[in-house]
Amino acid sequence: MASIPKTLFQKILIVLEMIKFEHTLFALPFALMAMLLAARDFPAPGNRLPSARVIILIIIACYAARSAAMAFNRLADLEQDRENPRTRNRALPAGLLTPHFVWAFTLAHIALFLWAAWMLNWLAFALSPVALAIILGYSYVKRISFTTHFILGLALGIAPMGAWIAVRGSFDIRPMILSLAVLLWTAGFDIIYACQDYAFDVAKGLHSIPARFGIRKALAMSSGLHVLAWLALMGFAWAARSGWLFAGGVVLVGLLLIYEHAIVKPDNLSRVNVAFFNVNGMVGVLLFLCFLLEM
Repeated sequence: MASIPKTLFQKILIVLEMIKFEHTLFALPFALMAMLLAARDFPAPGNRLPSARVIILIIIACYAARSAAMAFNRLADLEQDRENPRTRNRALPAGLLTPHFVWAFTLAHIALFLWAAWMLNWLAFALSPVALAIILGYSYVKRISFTTHFILGLALGIAPMGAWIAVRGSFDIRPMILSLAVLLWTAGFDIIYACQDYAFDVAKGLHSIPARFGIRKALAMSSGLHVLAWLALMGFAWAARSGWLFAGGVVLVGLLLIYEHAIVKPDNLSRVNVAFFNVNGMVGVLLFLCFLLEM
């Protein structure tokens, strides 16, 4: 058993790896897109940016919510992670961090998220417990239902709607379309990722679409979800009155998704991590940059 690290710097590095800090790029760019759209015509028409205060609070809220969710997921899955050969070297099963430390980290980030929501506006704060219920509750869905991929999609998908509410303090159909696109896209790539644990999930009675329907059908469902996600992105481009640059970005995202599915085969899952981390990490960044350049 590895010894528990003694220095704060070591712990920070291990925590960042545990929560996969770099994966913040999955949802944050979509939240920032919704933020820019919300500010563009409010309170007066024209290309506007939110105040620095609002931008910083939205980034803090996204970071805190995702970090709390990932840390809580590691706590909820600790026993399964100890038994799964793919995950037994994670920080908690390996003893690099203690459950008490991870609990403290989780609670601190929940508090940080609630504070950021409170500082934004009353609607953001009123809905913050709902957001927490979704992002924390996801960790237990796999025990009862194969819809777990869609709950994860919802957990990431609420980011654009939340960012819009942070700026406007109201609802709108446009960020809802973007949230739908994120939900479908996330569910699709999570199904691909879950194929790695097919045998383990079946043996332990855990629920996932690969475990329920088999890897071949699961990959076909993932492809279908990504087609729907791409159509939703095109719908968002139309609803947001975006120009050719953003539409071109959506086309490039379609090509990235085609590539993702081309490199993962039912009988060869060796490139799942390339598909999951590299390809999907580019999607949000590409779209955000295109959207920003059109502002």
